[in-house]
Amino acid sequence: MDIMANTLLAAGASPAMLHTLQELQDFTPHIHALCINIGTLSPDWLPSMKSAAQTAAQLGKPWVLDPVAVFASEFRLRACLELLGLRPTVVRGNASEVIALANASTGIGKGVDSIHESTDAVDAAKSLARASGAVVAVSGAVDIITDGQQVIGVHNGVAMMQKITATGCAVTALIAAFIAVDPSHPLEATASALSVFGVAGEMGMEFARGPASLRMHLIDALHGLDQAAILSRVKITSIE
Repeated sequence: MDIMANTLLAAGASPAMLHTLQELQDFTPHIHALCINIGTLSPDWLPSMKSAAQTAAQLGKPWVLDPVAVFASEFRLRACLELLGLRPTVVRGNASEVIALANASTGIGKGVDSIHESTDAVDAAKSLARASGAVVAVSGAVDIITDGQQVIGVHNGVAMMQKITATGCAVTALIAAFIAVDPSHPLEATASALSVFGVAGEMGMEFARGPASLRMHLIDALHGLDQAAILSRVKITSIE
Protein backbone atom coordinates (compact mmCIF):
# COMPACT_ATOMS: atom_id res chain seq x y z
CA MET A 1 0.00 0.00 0.00
CA ASP A 2 2.84 2.39 0.85
CA ILE A 3 4.56 2.44 -2.54
CA MET A 4 1.22 2.40 -4.37
CA ALA A 5 0.00 5.45 -2.47
CA ASN A 6 3.30 7.31 -2.84
CA THR A 7 3.43 6.56 -6.57
CA LEU A 8 -0.06 7.99 -7.00
CA LEU A 9 0.71 11.08 -4.94
CA ALA A 10 3.93 11.69 -6.88
CA ALA A 11 1.97 11.49 -10.14
CA GLY A 12 -0.63 13.99 -8.94
CA ALA A 13 -3.42 11.56 -8.06
CA SER A 14 -5.28 11.34 -4.75
CA PRO A 15 -5.35 7.78 -3.33
CA ALA A 16 -7.55 6.29 -0.64
CA MET A 17 -6.54 2.80 0.55
CA LEU A 18 -9.61 0.97 1.79
CA HIS A 19 -10.66 -2.56 2.62
CA THR A 20 -13.58 -2.16 5.06
CA LEU A 21 -16.89 -3.16 3.53
CA GLN A 22 -18.82 -0.60 5.59
CA GLU A 23 -16.90 2.32 4.04
CA LEU A 24 -17.06 1.37 0.40
CA GLN A 25 -20.55 2.65 -0.32
CA ASP A 26 -19.46 6.07 0.93
CA PHE A 27 -16.15 6.22 -0.94
CA THR A 28 -16.75 4.41 -4.25
CA PRO A 29 -19.32 6.80 -5.76
CA HIS A 30 -16.77 9.63 -5.54
CA ILE A 31 -13.83 7.88 -7.23
CA HIS A 32 -12.59 8.46 -10.77
CA ALA A 33 -11.08 4.95 -10.96
CA LEU A 34 -10.73 1.87 -8.76
CA CYS A 35 -7.69 -0.38 -8.31
CA ILE A 36 -8.17 -3.83 -6.78
CA ASN A 37 -4.99 -5.61 -5.71
CA ILE A 38 -5.19 -9.10 -4.18
CA GLY A 39 -1.67 -9.07 -2.75
CA THR A 40 -2.80 -9.54 0.85
CA LEU A 41 -5.98 -11.43 0.04
CA SER A 42 -8.12 -12.72 2.90
CA PRO A 43 -11.65 -14.12 3.18
CA ASP A 44 -12.64 -10.93 5.02
CA TRP A 45 -11.35 -8.62 2.27
CA LEU A 46 -12.74 -10.43 -0.75
CA PRO A 47 -16.37 -9.29 -0.22
CA SER A 48 -15.11 -5.71 -0.04
CA MET A 49 -13.24 -6.11 -3.31
CA LYS A 50 -16.29 -7.56 -5.04
CA SER A 51 -18.57 -4.88 -3.63
CA ALA A 52 -16.26 -2.09 -4.78
CA ALA A 53 -15.99 -3.58 -8.28
CA GLN A 54 -19.74 -4.01 -8.55
CA THR A 55 -20.38 -0.43 -7.43
CA ALA A 56 -17.76 0.96 -9.81
CA ALA A 57 -19.25 -0.99 -12.70
CA GLN A 58 -22.78 0.18 -11.88
CA LEU A 59 -21.60 3.79 -11.81
CA GLY A 60 -19.61 3.46 -15.02
CA LYS A 61 -16.28 3.98 -13.25
CA PRO A 62 -13.23 2.24 -14.73
CA TRP A 63 -11.44 -0.28 -12.55
CA VAL A 64 -8.18 -2.21 -12.68
CA LEU A 65 -7.43 -5.71 -11.37
CA ASP A 66 -3.98 -6.84 -10.21
CA PRO A 67 -4.14 -10.66 -9.80
CA VAL A 68 -1.09 -10.95 -7.55
CA ALA A 69 0.21 -14.55 -7.42
CA VAL A 70 -3.05 -15.88 -8.85
CA PHE A 71 -1.14 -19.05 -9.68
CA ALA A 72 -0.12 -19.68 -6.06
CA SER A 73 -3.36 -21.06 -4.59
CA GLU A 74 -6.84 -22.20 -5.51
CA PHE A 75 -8.25 -19.50 -3.23
CA ARG A 76 -6.49 -16.76 -5.18
CA LEU A 77 -7.50 -18.25 -8.50
CA ARG A 78 -11.18 -18.53 -7.53
CA ALA A 79 -11.16 -14.98 -6.17
CA CYS A 80 -9.64 -13.59 -9.37
CA LEU A 81 -12.05 -15.48 -11.59
CA GLU A 82 -14.95 -14.03 -9.59
CA LEU A 83 -13.50 -10.53 -9.88
CA LEU A 84 -12.82 -11.05 -13.58
CA GLY A 85 -16.52 -11.77 -14.00
CA LEU A 86 -17.23 -8.22 -12.78
CA ARG A 87 -15.66 -6.84 -16.00
CA PRO A 88 -12.50 -4.93 -15.08
CA THR A 89 -11.37 -2.25 -17.51
CA VAL A 90 -7.74 -3.37 -17.27
CA VAL A 91 -5.95 -6.45 -15.89
CA ARG A 92 -2.23 -5.97 -15.16
CA GLY A 93 0.03 -8.81 -14.04
CA ASN A 94 3.33 -10.50 -14.67
CA ALA A 95 3.58 -13.17 -17.34
CA SER A 96 2.93 -16.14 -15.05
CA GLU A 97 -0.09 -14.40 -13.53
CA VAL A 98 -1.62 -13.65 -16.92
CA ILE A 99 -0.99 -17.19 -18.19
CA ALA A 100 -2.51 -18.66 -15.04
CA LEU A 101 -5.57 -16.42 -15.21
CA ALA A 102 -6.10 -17.07 -18.91
CA ASN A 103 -5.90 -20.83 -18.37
CA ALA A 104 -7.57 -20.87 -14.92
CA SER A 105 -4.64 -22.86 -13.55
CA THR A 106 -2.26 -22.76 -10.58
CA GLY A 107 1.25 -23.92 -9.81
CA ILE A 108 3.18 -22.12 -12.59
CA GLY A 109 5.00 -19.38 -10.65
CA LYS A 110 7.80 -19.03 -8.11
CA GLY A 111 6.30 -17.72 -4.88
CA VAL A 112 4.75 -14.50 -6.14
CA ASP A 113 7.32 -14.11 -8.93
CA SER A 114 7.01 -14.95 -12.61
CA ILE A 115 8.93 -17.78 -14.23
CA HIS A 116 7.97 -16.57 -17.70
CA GLU A 117 9.05 -13.65 -19.87
CA SER A 118 6.39 -11.14 -20.88
CA THR A 119 6.69 -12.22 -24.50
CA ASP A 120 5.78 -15.79 -23.46
CA ALA A 121 2.35 -14.50 -22.45
CA VAL A 122 1.28 -12.66 -25.62
CA ASP A 123 -1.19 -15.34 -26.74
CA ALA A 124 -2.55 -15.78 -23.20
CA ALA A 125 -2.96 -12.02 -22.84
CA LYS A 126 -4.85 -11.75 -26.13
CA SER A 127 -7.09 -14.68 -25.16
CA LEU A 128 -7.78 -13.19 -21.73
CA ALA A 129 -8.55 -9.80 -23.24
CA ARG A 130 -11.02 -11.28 -25.71
CA ALA A 131 -12.71 -13.42 -23.05
CA SER A 132 -12.96 -10.70 -20.39
CA GLY A 133 -13.38 -7.56 -22.46
CA ALA A 134 -10.49 -6.00 -20.52
CA VAL A 135 -7.26 -4.51 -21.72
CA VAL A 136 -4.55 -6.87 -20.50
CA ALA A 137 -1.06 -5.69 -19.58
CA VAL A 138 1.89 -8.01 -18.95
CA SER A 139 4.85 -6.53 -17.12
CA GLY A 140 8.37 -7.60 -18.03
CA ALA A 141 11.56 -6.49 -19.75
CA VAL A 142 9.16 -5.41 -22.50
CA ASP A 143 5.69 -4.61 -21.19
CA ILE A 144 2.95 -6.09 -23.38
CA ILE A 145 -0.48 -4.45 -23.65
CA THR A 146 -3.37 -5.81 -25.69
CA ASP A 147 -7.10 -5.42 -26.18
CA GLY A 148 -7.27 -8.82 -27.86
CA GLN A 149 -6.51 -7.39 -31.29
CA GLN A 150 -3.76 -4.78 -31.08
CA VAL A 151 -0.55 -5.66 -29.22
CA ILE A 152 1.65 -2.83 -27.96
CA GLY A 153 5.13 -3.04 -26.45
CA VAL A 154 6.60 -0.64 -23.90
CA HIS A 155 10.39 -0.60 -23.78
CA ASN A 156 11.09 1.55 -20.73
CA GLY A 157 12.36 0.73 -17.26
CA VAL A 158 15.46 -0.82 -15.69
CA ALA A 159 16.10 -4.35 -14.44
CA MET A 160 16.67 -3.24 -10.83
CA MET A 161 13.02 -2.22 -10.54
CA GLN A 162 12.34 -5.94 -10.17
CA LYS A 163 14.37 -5.88 -6.93
CA ILE A 164 11.91 -3.50 -5.26
CA THR A 165 8.87 -5.14 -3.77
CA ALA A 166 5.49 -4.02 -5.14
CA THR A 167 6.71 -1.99 -8.13
CA GLY A 168 4.22 -4.03 -10.15
CA CYS A 169 1.49 -3.08 -7.70
CA ALA A 170 2.57 0.55 -7.96
CA VAL A 171 2.35 0.63 -11.74
CA THR A 172 -1.11 -0.99 -11.61
CA ALA A 173 -2.20 1.88 -9.37
CA LEU A 174 -0.69 4.34 -11.84
CA ILE A 175 -2.66 2.68 -14.66
CA ALA A 176 -5.82 3.34 -12.65
CA ALA A 177 -4.86 7.02 -12.39
CA PHE A 178 -4.25 7.22 -16.14
CA ILE A 179 -7.57 5.62 -17.05
CA ALA A 180 -9.28 7.97 -14.58
CA VAL A 181 -8.02 10.81 -16.79
CA ASP A 182 -8.81 9.08 -20.11
CA PRO A 183 -11.41 6.34 -19.49
CA SER A 184 -12.44 6.13 -23.14
CA HIS A 185 -8.95 5.01 -24.24
CA PRO A 186 -7.86 2.29 -21.79
CA LEU A 187 -5.33 0.71 -24.16
CA GLU A 188 -3.48 3.96 -24.73
CA ALA A 189 -3.78 5.01 -21.07
CA THR A 190 -2.35 1.69 -19.90
CA ALA A 191 0.59 1.82 -22.29
CA SER A 192 1.27 5.43 -21.30
CA ALA A 193 1.24 4.62 -17.58
CA LEU A 194 3.65 1.72 -18.01
CA SER A 195 5.98 3.85 -20.12
CA VAL A 196 5.95 6.83 -17.75
CA PHE A 197 6.64 4.57 -14.76
CA GLY A 198 9.52 3.00 -16.68
CA VAL A 199 10.91 6.41 -17.60
CA ALA A 200 10.83 7.39 -13.91
CA GLY A 201 12.76 4.20 -13.15
CA GLU A 202 15.37 5.04 -15.78
CA MET A 203 15.79 8.56 -14.43
CA GLY A 204 15.91 7.34 -10.85
CA MET A 205 18.57 4.78 -11.74
CA GLU A 206 20.92 7.60 -12.72
CA PHE A 207 21.19 8.50 -9.02
CA ALA A 208 20.55 5.15 -7.31
CA ARG A 209 23.15 2.92 -5.69
CA GLY A 210 20.84 -0.05 -5.21
CA PRO A 211 17.19 -1.08 -4.85
CA ALA A 212 16.48 0.98 -1.73
CA SER A 213 17.78 4.23 -3.17
CA LEU A 214 16.14 3.46 -6.53
CA ARG A 215 12.78 3.27 -4.78
CA MET A 216 13.29 6.78 -3.44
CA HIS A 217 14.68 8.23 -6.66
CA LEU A 218 11.98 6.58 -8.79
CA ILE A 219 9.26 8.35 -6.81
CA ASP A 220 11.20 11.62 -6.94
CA ALA A 221 11.64 11.26 -10.70
CA LEU A 222 7.94 10.54 -11.19
CA HIS A 223 7.10 13.67 -9.21
CA GLY A 224 9.48 15.78 -11.28
CA LEU A 225 8.68 14.46 -14.76
CA ASP A 226 8.04 17.08 -17.39
CA GLN A 227 6.86 16.94 -20.98
CA ALA A 228 10.36 17.17 -22.43
CA ALA A 229 11.62 14.19 -20.44
CA ILE A 230 8.62 12.10 -21.38
CA LEU A 231 8.75 12.93 -25.09
CA SER A 232 12.49 12.22 -25.28
CA ARG A 233 12.38 8.91 -23.37
CA VAL A 234 9.05 7.17 -24.04
CA LYS A 235 9.48 4.03 -26.13
CA ILE A 236 6.16 2.51 -27.21
CA THR A 237 5.91 0.29 -30.30
CA SER A 238 3.32 -1.75 -32.12
CA ILE A 239 4.16 -5.46 -31.85
CA GLU A 240 1.29 -6.85 -33.91
